[in-house]
Amino acid sequence: MKLPNYVNGHWTEGIGPGEPLIDPVTGDELARISSQGVNLEAALAFARSHGGPALRQLSYAQRAEILARIADTLAANREEYFRLSLLNLGANQADASFDVDGAIYTMKYYAKIGRALAEGKMLKEGALIPLSKSNAFVGQHFLMPVRGAAVFINAFNFPAWGLCEKAAPALLSGVPVLVKPASPTAWLTHRMVEDIVKAELLPPGAISIICGSARDLLDHVREEDVISFTGSADTAVRIRSHANVLRRSVRVNIEADSINSAILGPDCAPGTDLFDLLVKEVVREMTLKAGQKCTAIRRVLVPRHQLNAFGDAVTARLSSMKVGNPRNLEVKVGPVVNKAQQSSCLEGLAKLKEECQVLFGGDKNFQPIDADPQKSSFVQPALLSCKQGLDAKYVHDLEIFGPVATLVAYDGLEDLIAIARRGLGSLVASVFSDEASFTRETILGIGSLHGRVLAVNSAVGAQHTGHGNVVPSCLHGGPGRAGGGEELAGLRAVLLYHRRFVVQGPADSITELAGLCADAASLNC
Repeated sequence: MKLPNYVNGHWTEGIGPGEPLIDPVTGDELARISSQGVNLEAALAFARSHGGPALRQLSYAQRAEILARIADTLAANREEYFRLSLLNLGANQADASFDVDGAIYTMKYYAKIGRALAEGKMLKEGALIPLSKSNAFVGQHFLMPVRGAAVFINAFNFPAWGLCEKAAPALLSGVPVLVKPASPTAWLTHRMVEDIVKAELLPPGAISIICGSARDLLDHVREEDVISFTGSADTAVRIRSHANVLRRSVRVNIEADSINSAILGPDCAPGTDLFDLLVKEVVREMTLKAGQKCTAIRRVLVPRHQLNAFGDAVTARLSSMKVGNPRNLEVKVGPVVNKAQQSSCLEGLAKLKEECQVLFGGDKNFQPIDADPQKSSFVQPALLSCKQGLDAKYVHDLEIFGPVATLVAYDGLEDLIAIARRGLGSLVASVFSDEASFTRETILGIGSLHGRVLAVNSAVGAQHTGHGNVVPSCLHGGPGRAGGGEELAGLRAVLLYHRRFVVQGPADSITELAGLCADAASLNC
């Protein structure tokens, strides 16, 4: 079976043998994909000339209602998405729910808050600016949806959520989307787009999908297009530096590598609630989706005098986690996505071992449950310990995209902040402490290099959303190594798909123009 591409309002199969999609547990081929022979320039042109104008004829509120119907369609096919997640990602129920249910919730969330923009078709920003003594001549800032296409180049780990968290604000803005899912796990994204198309919820050209190589896609982007990429920092550099992207000043949003930290406060002794909470959080982040999350905990910064106790506590929990075929209900940890990713994880783990002590796992020859290690793509969870944090290199520079975390000892607040910042830009850091001054000073010390900081004390220990959970109402993205991008954060995400401009002129004319707009102040909702 070869999955067809959807461009120009119809399905078309790529030519040639294509790339295989593999079951990471059995090694069996599931399907094939190919973008060869698809005219990507024409696909973008059709999206701009047909999908864009049709979407822009609708108000924000009308587009929000479309998002609500898309969410209902996806929810109706949830079990099929779980089945494909098992086959193509080796995902157990918890893994699949994190991706699929997160996707549906995000679409519903944007449908709900998009209604706040009412019947406007563009946004006004701020108050009138007097530009003359009589106030007859004024200025007003506006935000208008771009008249290009939103090009999504997505990562393999979240084929469902990755589609929806980008598509929801783009479609709400009135911008057509063309998604290029990561090849290894394209089947789930493809099926979701197929269901949306079958439901006839969007005008032709409003959504397109290319499965396989992106080929010359970036050669054809234009000034009003928007590129949103999630993946490796190396690929991000190639996208940013592409000659056509540079020449046309195409807007690019990047989410790349991130060596995230979780911090245990000096007040959290073994046996305290916060100590135990962070132990559970570390194990959860290592094992959910086999650690294949951009927000997963990679470094655990622990007071030196608690290093051994914390390592023992995490090791005890990991030792009870069964790794293997997710079709076995006793299994809690599944495979990484394919053999290439397995090799990458093992190579990275070997480098970490050069400067760290192994506390648990990391055996490349371990036997997964109900799976052939020669055909499958499993990585045994590994916990390491680094006692000389600032002297280490790989711990802070190498993101192993799998079930691997490293404990790093720190001595005092200044040392902690220096170690956390050594990650050179991260999506998230979490701080577990009941000492308000410690938490405050830590946030002040690391906030500029993190997109999100999760602060947990005993009062909210049972209520916090989780280190690795991305919620659509809050910012997702991070500076530096993490790519410098910003996504979600409620309706702020629509700003990526709008252009700001100012109109200077007669007050009465500008007031009339502003009356056609939704108020950007509602972006705070």
